[in-house]
Amino acid sequence: MVNIEHVIFDMGNVLMTFDGPAFSRAFTENEEDANLLQDALFGRPEWALLDAGAIDHATMLRIAKAHLAPRLHPALEACFEQWPEHSEPLAGVCELAQKLVDAGIDIYLLSNASTTIDRQIGRCPVNDLFAGRVVSSFEHMMKPDPAIYRLLCERYGLHAGSCLFIDDNADNCTGAEVAGMQSYRFDGGLGALERTLASRISLLRP
Repeated sequence: MVNIEHVIFDMGNVLMTFDGPAFSRAFTENEEDANLLQDALFGRPEWALLDAGAIDHATMLRIAKAHLAPRLHPALEACFEQWPEHSEPLAGVCELAQKLVDAGIDIYLLSNASTTIDRQIGRCPVNDLFAGRVVSSFEHMMKPDPAIYRLLCERYGLHAGSCLFIDDNADNCTGAEVAGMQSYRFDGGLGALERTLASRISLLRP
């Protein structure tokens, strides 16, 4: 196995929380309304189109409103505008990312996210440490399409085999492997991630 020289992070549920039901509960008064809001916004298939850059935010909001009772439209509008403020850094992963940079390992961001990504990732403590990033909505391609992983490598002059991609989605990890990268599916287990990084990166070994 080729030694890892670059580590590429997904954002949602790797570096930052993404929890549509929790975001929805923050703007509603009961679980029933929260479920309705979740289904109309984060649970819609069009959310992926927003991340792909195929529709804009105004269109996404109109679609969500069409699938939600008018009495909940104020809550929807507030949630749609403010949910990134409820996304929190995953402290342990961020600390590992900081350790990688301190050890001389470049870190990158590869995320399926909308054009307002900075409102979310801007709250991440390692945001200023990325050597580069690729965001789906700006490129009009998404994980797990191998093309988006290859784009990141081409843009920043990386050899795919020396990259480790970390994502919470198994399909996205498969896409990275098709593109020639190594991958790790993060399931929330910080210790397992730390051991994997230590085993694959020579600079982290004692």
